[in-house]
Amino acid sequence: MTLEETLVLVWEQSLGDGKSEVALGEDSYPVRVFRSKRLRCVDFNFGQFQLIGIEQNPATGSRWAELACAGNRIMQFRCKGRYVANVCEGKVFRYPAWKSMKLPE
Repeated sequence: MTLEETLVLVWEQSLGDGKSEVALGEDSYPVRVFRSKRLRCVDFNFGQFQLIGIEQNPATGSRWAELACAGNRIMQFRCKGRYVANVCEGKVFRYPAWKSMKLPE
């Protein structure tokens, strides 16, 4: 499975299906909910990379927040403190950090 496929799978299970646990191969990762903002979050591994998926906060001023306010389900993904991609309704949008961090294609 590619990293893009993994990100979509994490998005699908946590936001699309609303599961409390994300299953990736033989591993499973709990989906946490931030109490203050009620946003879902999941920490997971892809090979040597540790990533975190965070549900888009619709209360911010970004274009992604506008899409979330319009009903789109969006999850942002970070690796080593940098945003590397977003998944919006099952479609992956990469950030330049993906390439600069040499994440797998």
